[in-house]
Amino acid sequence: MVIHRGDRAEVRETAAVLRTLLEAEGFEVDTSETPAGARGAELILVMGGDGTILRGAEIARTVGVPILGINYGHLGFLSEAEPDELPTVVARIVQRDWQVDERMTMGLRVTLPDGTVTTNWALNDVSIEKSPSSRMIGVSFAVDQRAVSAFRADGLVFSTPTGSTAYNFSVGGPVVWPDVEAMIIVPIAGHTLFSRPLVVSPNSVAGVRITEEEAVVWCDGRRSINAPAGTEILATKGETSIKLARLGSTLFSERLVKKFHLPVQGWRSEGAA
Repeated sequence: MVIHRGDRAEVRETAAVLRTLLEAEGFEVDTSETPAGARGAELILVMGGDGTILRGAEIARTVGVPILGINYGHLGFLSEAEPDELPTVVARIVQRDWQVDERMTMGLRVTLPDGTVTTNWALNDVSIEKSPSSRMIGVSFAVDQRAVSAFRADGLVFSTPTGSTAYNFSVGGPVVWPDVEAMIIVPIAGHTLFSRPLVVSPNSVAGVRITEEEAVVWCDGRRSINAPAGTEILATKGETSIKLARLGSTLFSERLVKKFHLPVQGWRSEGAA
């Protein structure tokens, strides 16, 4: 299956070329962007930025098919290749030469004041944000059913390690290597003396109760749930992981340096004492 961002003619045209190349090698290529179309596929090729990959993850999660991302966005942290590497990507697919990383997801349970329960999930993060009509929200926060803090804030972010370089990073949370299983919890502009990021066990249950004003709960910035005062939100390790296809053995530290253009001059050369 091929999924691509549709707002750029360049990407649409390249997706058509990619489909032609793969079909010439005997592959069947589906472009329906539906779980039914992905069922039985070997790969889901995603041409776009991380947002497009998150769209592809909604399909991949239901069928267990690996995602291979080609970056046509900005950072492209979830992508495996750049546009100029397309010939290499095609060659590796033809050879069926790729590895698969299993990425932890987050499960979400939202209980509204009237008892209505909604469940959802995220690959990157769950953000609890003030609604457009709220100046600030009040939250009571707990881990494993033990109260940790209560404060007013613009919001709160629950992140997976995969999402630690996304919203979590922008609000001051730590970067966590993707092979570490954990949940990261970061207040957004918390009005409290204790508003530091927390990293908890993947087996923990993180709970939030909205005590003042109205919030909006976002899953990967794509799916939203309105959360008035009295709403209870529980975040846990997801039952289903997302599979990301990798073409090489690039270390996460190398990816971090490349994507964020980090200065590394001065670090000792390999083999130095």
